[in-house]
Amino acid sequence: MNKDIQEYNDRQAEEDKKICNKLSREISRNLPEAENKIWHAHPVWFIDGNPVAGYSKLKDCIRLLFWSGQSFDEELLVNEGSFKAAEIRYTSAKQVNNDDLKRWLEKSRDIQWDYKNIVKRKGVLERLK
Repeated sequence: MNKDIQEYNDRQAEEDKKICNKLSREISRNLPEAENKIWHAHPVWFIDGNPVAGYSKLKDCIRLLFWSGQSFDEELLVNEGSFKAAEIRYTSAKQVNNDDLKRWLEKSRDIQWDYKNIVKRKGVLERLK
């Protein structure tokens, strides 16, 4: 695992740390081709320079975010922001369903909006896949 991501995980409270470790392990396992790093202070996975999945500590939970998640057609994912992102929030590692997570990660590879070039396109997103 990326040492910066492990350091991020290790800084969390015990249950949040369990969630973060589980998420980072499963994301890396299911997206082995993805680059991962701390981006805007949070762990994020990229495919061809495009952010696809990441998580962050919020006040009372860990939020798992999929940048193109609104296009996944998944009931458990909640729209986030004004672009195409969707999220799910966890307060316990037991809530992380590996089958759901695997399916969402496959979709994050297959369904992508071009966040990499959003600034160049002046805030306009285009579908890549």
